Amino acid sequence: MCGIAGFCNYAENWREDIQRMNDRMYHRGPDAGGIWASGDGRVVLGHRRLSIIDLSENGVQPMHSASGRYVCVFNGEIYNYRTIRERLLSEKKVSGFRGSSDTEVLLEAFEAYGVKETISMCKGMFAIALWDQKTGRLTLIRDRIGEKPLYYGFVGGRFVFASEIGSICALADFHNEIDTEVLQLYFIHGYIPAPYSIYRDIYKLDAGCMLEIDAPYREPRRSVYWSVREAARYGQEHPFAGTRQEAADELERLLKASIREQMVADVPVGAFLSAGIDSSTIVALMQAQSAGKVKSFTIGMQEKGYNEAVYAAEIAKHLGTEHTELYITAQDAKDVIPGLSWIFGEPFADSSQIPTYLVSKMTRSHVTVSLSGDGGDELFCGYNSYASIDRIWNKMKGYPYGLRRLCSSLLIHCPLLKNNRVLQTKSYLLGAKSPEHLYELSNAQEASNLKIALETAAHPYKHNQNPYGVLKDTQNAIMLMDMEMYHPDDILVKVDRSAMAVSLETRVPMLDKDVVEFAWTIPMAYKKQGTEGKLVLKDVLYRYVPREMMDRPKTGFSIPIEKWLLEPALREWAEALIDKKTLREQGLLNVDEVWRIWDDFVKNGNWRIQIWYILMFQSWMINRNTGCPAG
Repeated sequence: MCGIAGFCNYAENWREDIQRMNDRMYHRGPDAGGIWASGDGRVVLGHRRLSIIDLSENGVQPMHSASGRYVCVFNGEIYNYRTIRERLLSEKKVSGFRGSSDTEVLLEAFEAYGVKETISMCKGMFAIALWDQKTGRLTLIRDRIGEKPLYYGFVGGRFVFASEIGSICALADFHNEIDTEVLQLYFIHGYIPAPYSIYRDIYKLDAGCMLEIDAPYREPRRSVYWSVREAARYGQEHPFAGTRQEAADELERLLKASIREQMVADVPVGAFLSAGIDSSTIVALMQAQSAGKVKSFTIGMQEKGYNEAVYAAEIAKHLGTEHTELYITAQDAKDVIPGLSWIFGEPFADSSQIPTYLVSKMTRSHVTVSLSGDGGDELFCGYNSYASIDRIWNKMKGYPYGLRRLCSSLLIHCPLLKNNRVLQTKSYLLGAKSPEHLYELSNAQEASNLKIALETAAHPYKHNQNPYGVLKDTQNAIMLMDMEMYHPDDILVKVDRSAMAVSLETRVPMLDKDVVEFAWTIPMAYKKQGTEGKLVLKDVLYRYVPREMMDRPKTGFSIPIEKWLLEPALREWAEALIDKKTLREQGLLNVDEVWRIWDDFVKNGNWRIQIWYILMFQSWMINRNTGCPAG
């Protein structure tokens, strides 16, 4: 795990600029830093290293291929690099290797097989910048699911890229304006979906994509080398034909293989254990394949309804792991909040970012790599919302869309319903034209949330660009929407930024290419029956952990932020952020709408997640040019 950065056409002061970019992402790679520039200084690459595999100087980046043609900076891990290495040797594409790093294998594979074929054979998480000295082409590549971040764009008319947007903002001539057309998307979702960022002319490279740019480095070309949408479509067209037990057998085999590859490191490895189905499955399969005790980590809270640490301890004891737990106080969590704008670099408002940061900080004091259970809900139908959308759509679809749309419009604007949030929300959802559209509208919750930003125009994005009806089953269709946007742009952003803020590498075995592609072939009946989801995943877990140990309501990795915001200290902090004079001077948010939402919460107890979205946006606005890492 590392951080990468670079730019083209910075003829003057390039050394100072790349050093500035590297310094801003020091936390991503505190073990070493390197820079490289082409002979004319037109292409510059920077790297911060967190040493995981081959801790020697042979793993230092930027790295050249043996012939000198390619120069690479690489963030992430290629889990099957040993297989690729053996292929290169057996086919005599190379005579040997200088070291044992996956970066060197990647470079020689690029030389031997070309960029596209090499990436197609790689399994891993990665953000890669590859400079071809022969053709003068710079290629950026992001992993299939979007575990590793990669921003790119133009600053002062010159092409730049980096693992974190903060590194781009560190450039001396960075003056890009806020892109107001992402604000509506942010206040619907609590994050800014790829390919957009909070700034104009700065973008996120989508998962499964590569971008090529040639001299004079003004017109990048984007292409897709792997698509979760195509994987889902293919999987649904070629369903698994065996029994549910046989599906569990195959899933267990694939997960074990993924975990076995992801446990490879030259530094200590552990795993998060939250006591949920997903993390418990990962830890169980790790321990089943480990000669020693796996190191597992969890945090607990004294807040009633928010503590799963006691259950995690029971699971760890049953599995025989070396378990570490840390009970945090409400003050521990609150102390993280001021540093969030620095950690994420742009507005981001999933409140589980706070416990994720705290468990990462605790884990880093014991290991350098931690496996995570993320992905189980989106691949195996774990969220309750999937069944809710299915149920609501089945009630609505019998009525003509034109009639529903008319009724929706009339009810939304009905004065009698103005103060009835429940009926307003139902009226808003009534206008959905498909299950996917219904899910899209449900994310906005109600029409009034579209009034928070003054800018009413919004960029098109995945949910309204892609055609509806790609997958026939409603719940599969909603899962696909989450895998395309919510998972890479929220869940994986949260895990990556929180962990890398404390120099911890996280790995996600359920996002292995083979696991993901197999998951889409599994019949829905093997995933969900009634209100119970993740059936086939549970079938795997119950081979290692007794069912009764897991048979309890799902808590989730959350904190009581709505309770804390009513306490004097955080309420004062919140109201200072949304000070009416400040909001008017910024000229981005609807002051009356912001305070209507806030007053409805403080005076009437009506919590809306958009409150946290607003506060995180304002915190970012005020601290974006200053700030420091959380303590």
